[in-house]
Amino acid sequence: MRESVEVLFAKLDPGASEPTQGSKSAAGWDLRALEETTVRKGSSSKIRTGLAVAIPEGWEGQIRSRSSLGAKGMIMPNGVGTIDSDYRGELMVLATWIGEGDEIVLAKGERIAQMLIAPVPVTSYREVSFEELSQTDRGEGGFGSSGRF
Repeated sequence: MRESVEVLFAKLDPGASEPTQGSKSAAGWDLRALEETTVRKGSSSKIRTGLAVAIPEGWEGQIRSRSSLGAKGMIMPNGVGTIDSDYRGELMVLATWIGEGDEIVLAKGERIAQMLIAPVPVTSYREVSFEELSQTDRGEGGFGSSGRF
């Protein structure tokens, strides 16, 4: 059984669109561009959503690329953006264009990213000596040490 969580949101601009779920089983909720935005090659752009959210404590929002825009060449340079439960500012989507041409123009209201809500465990760190860390087959091997590369 899936756990239920309620995320409150506010429109910071009357033109903002509420988050929508593409289907009942969709993991992410679509975020839309507040205004027409041009994302140029070689630089990062902040795309406004006009929304603020109140994510409950113990949860985080993960902002991810939409696969359809990623297939065209729009990526998030930070991979996944994290929205902490105590953040109340406007949700922005950081995007870079690596596709064909010098830029992509995103229309007002276009679905630009998706937000997933994920649990955040209470975590602590405790320092030990290197020898006390559990050993693995991979050990200290770096990039490519798992045998694929």
